[in-house]
Amino acid sequence: MAAPLFHMSTSAPTPVAPFSHATEVDGWVFVTGQMPTDPEDDRAPLPEGIEAQTRRVMDNLVLVLGDIGLGLDHVISARVFLTEFERDYAAMNETYRSYFPQERLPARTCVGVTGLAVNALVEIDLIAKRP
Repeated sequence: MAAPLFHMSTSAPTPVAPFSHATEVDGWVFVTGQMPTDPEDDRAPLPEGIEAQTRRVMDNLVLVLGDIGLGLDHVISARVFLTEFERDYAAMNETYRSYFPQERLPARTCVGVTGLAVNALVEIDLIAKRP
């Protein structure tokens, strides 16, 4: 096994805790859960509503992947965390689905949680595989 690589994105938002944006080993890339924070202004208010927050999270994930030469087409699996599961599940799914072609949906787990950093409604992390 090769030594892991620890990636810090120059495009994505500043981490809200002590972690790398992604860790890579043997072509497997584990992307830390992204929050709906603005990559250009960490102090900007979060977008309102689950659709806008999901878009911002997905866009942040695209930034992290892009900085290491990957894209959503390399994603194998995703985990979604929602603070208001019953209320937001359907709307989050519609926004999430728009980022992937129907024939290329990654495996996924979605769970309800009692809270997320920065009082976000959604957080998503990814596992990708380098070709």
